[in-house]
Amino acid sequence: MRKIYYITLIAGILFVLAAPLKAQIHFNLNVNISSQPIWGPVGYNDVQYYYLPDIDTYYYVPQHEFIFQVNGRWITSSSLPPRYRNYNLYNGHKVVINEAKPYLHDQNYKVKYSSYKNRHDQQPIRDSRDSKYFVNKNHPEHNNWVKQQKHSNVQGNKQAIGNKKNNGNKQNQNNKQDKHGNQGKQNQHGNHKK
Repeated sequence: MRKIYYITLIAGILFVLAAPLKAQIHFNLNVNISSQPIWGPVGYNDVQYYYLPDIDTYYYVPQHEFIFQVNGRWITSSSLPPRYRNYNLYNGHKVVINEAKPYLHDQNYKVKYSSYKNRHDQQPIRDSRDSKYFVNKNHPEHNNWVKQQKHSNVQGNKQAIGNKKNNGNKQNQNNKQDKHGNQGKQNQHGNHKK
């Protein structure tokens, strides 16, 4: 009996501990589409870093910073250095890396993704017509999407108010019917007793 108690107790504890983890995993599935740059490639819901093999540079999405080497040191900047001023972010291939500080393993990534140099085979977020990207404030369709969301919310609120009124009227009619029905049954029972 004790064995069953302990097994049940351990299972319960594991269930309670696993629930927040499951919620956290679900929450992280769609974390940062809105903060990805519109030159980033479509198809990724969560991106921490992009590696740009053409110019051996990283981009850290949460901070909106480029990370590149200058005289052997890694530098962060909100823009690319002048030596890359002609580089087309929309055109060049981006590799998604969801690992902390990948630039510290730059030699590995440089070798691993060297075949992606000079490839132009990704659609940027800017050109996507998938509405999930419209949440990004820099997407060309963002303002239209916001208007549509507001319109949908207003329509949804009007419908909810209308439903509430209709449900209230139905409830009042049911209450009246119940009163008549109950009174009629009471009278019938009363008549039978007499």
